[in-house]
Amino acid sequence: MSALLTACTDDGDSFSADRGNMLSFTVDTLRLDTLFSTVPSVTKTFWAKNNSGNGIRIQTARLERGGQSGFRVNVDGTYLDPVGSNFEVRKGDSLLVFVEVTTQENGQDSPQLVEDNLLLTLESGVVQKVNLRTWSWDAEKITSLVVKHDTVIESSRPIIVYDSIIVDKDATLTLLNTNLYFHSGARLLVYGQVVAQSCLFRGDRLDRMFTNLPYDRLSGQWKGIHLLLSSHDNTFTDCEIRNAQTAIQVDSTKLVMNNTIVHNCKGYGVVGYNSDIMLNSCQITNCLSDCLLADDGIVNVNNTTLAQFYPFSAQRGAALRFRTRRHGIELNGFHTLVTGYDADVVFAEHKDTTLTCNYYFEECLLRTDSINRPERLKNIIWETPKDSVQGKQHFRRIDEQNFYYDFRLDSISPAFKRLIGRIKDE
Repeated sequence: MSALLTACTDDGDSFSADRGNMLSFTVDTLRLDTLFSTVPSVTKTFWAKNNSGNGIRIQTARLERGGQSGFRVNVDGTYLDPVGSNFEVRKGDSLLVFVEVTTQENGQDSPQLVEDNLLLTLESGVVQKVNLRTWSWDAEKITSLVVKHDTVIESSRPIIVYDSIIVDKDATLTLLNTNLYFHSGARLLVYGQVVAQSCLFRGDRLDRMFTNLPYDRLSGQWKGIHLLLSSHDNTFTDCEIRNAQTAIQVDSTKLVMNNTIVHNCKGYGVVGYNSDIMLNSCQITNCLSDCLLADDGIVNVNNTTLAQFYPFSAQRGAALRFRTRRHGIELNGFHTLVTGYDADVVFAEHKDTTLTCNYYFEECLLRTDSINRPERLKNIIWETPKDSVQGKQHFRRIDEQNFYYDFRLDSISPAFKRLIGRIKDE
């Protein structure tokens, strides 16, 4: 019996109240990502490790603010409600701590810091703590909104869109100076008219998938914007539309985009079917399918960057594709840069010779060898993979490891002096 008891003691079954024996934590401060008020966070974890020579007993584990901060903590499978007690951490062992939070509204337009401390009181009387913190952002919420009459939405707070926003065919939705965060599966469906100015359209996840990958840099977070046949005269000015499935689908109607960014889509950036589309000083970049697909219709592209550096699949589409299927197409490009990873990122598809396929490019940079009609080309900078400056080197920053892109032209680009337009900062 003595031998067995000694063996157990050597394996770490003895516990000490020595004040020098303390736990070590994998974090001193656990930071949860910014979240919207009243919306639960994801769960994060950390370890409490015992690297001392004896077992350590935790008499109590509690939140300093007594559960009033919105944080919820589970220690080794036990929720603190509001206090947990009598935890044992043997020599060389550890406890896993789970943390999540749901914050209350704070009455402010900007994100506010919310924090608490997890306090662990050891048998020795030593109190150890881990700081818990997040930023809480008050938001307006829209659920299944059907716009039946002319409506203006302008908000200093973000708007979370659950389900979708539907604009009836006899109504105009005007969006001004507003950030809209669409929940998974939500979209803007327009049967009437949408006029957007100085707005952000993106997914509603504010947290991270991985340390180097915020959900805001992950494509396919929401369904996007769909302009249907009955809609008319839709305009987006000084807007940004990102991480959608297909950012904008245009069905036999009219779209004007001015100084607008479309970025990081799991489908198309802008796709038009027999539509009248005008792009002025825009950026359409990084889409699994084509950045811009013009399927019949009339399309004018001015002072615009079309760049295909989609990072999540090697089976990415073109930067620019235009084709005839039923009605014919007329496409014009002026002072526009079209580039990407692949050797050819511009495709003209014209199989039915009975349909009109007119295109004209002037003062453009084109990465392609498939368009060679001299009468339809003027002052073109032709780009190839062999050029000393080509592809991603045109731009100020292409950070493929952290999925960060700044598509402003770099001064080393041969297109800088000739093609530079008003491209918004990302």
